[in-house]
Amino acid sequence: MNRLIGLALVLAGVLYPFAVYFGIGHFSPWQFALLLGALWAARALTAERRPGSLTMALVALGFCLLLGILDSRSLLRWYPVLISGFMLSLFGLSLVRGMPLVERLARMTDPDLPQRAIHYTRQVTQVWCGFFLLNGLLAAALTLWAPLAWWTLYTGLIAYGLMGILFAGEWLLRQRVRGRT
Repeated sequence: MNRLIGLALVLAGVLYPFAVYFGIGHFSPWQFALLLGALWAARALTAERRPGSLTMALVALGFCLLLGILDSRSLLRWYPVLISGFMLSLFGLSLVRGMPLVERLARMTDPDLPQRAIHYTRQVTQVWCGFFLLNGLLAAALTLWAPLAWWTLYTGLIAYGLMGILFAGEWLLRQRVRGRT
């Protein structure tokens, strides 16, 4: 059940800009808040207790509550900024406490990472922090000053394309660092 809710949240996040763009004429912001809030509440009630997961869910629920109370169309556009902030927090806090997130992911396939790889994963985690910071700032700028169509194009398509390019570029670089190309 937990995985299904997590998948529904990811899917809702990916489709959210298009739902706002195409649905704003048919649905009120409070209805978006109700759907998102239900997903985040289910996540909070069923998710594994990991550091920060409950905090993120409560912040998201607070956003949904505010969106529902204010019923504001302009507030609808801040959700991708919130998600970028969450991702920046996850990656950034992992640099300060414990093992960097990318190192944790790398250790799933190679538990005995050499020191050089540990340093590399820390750098990759920093790059992702920079990406999510810039992504959040750009999404905020588009929220404040751009037409809905531009916001939708960036938050619904371009941002994910940039994430894919960064992921693929890092993978290619990693192959080169490992000496496989």
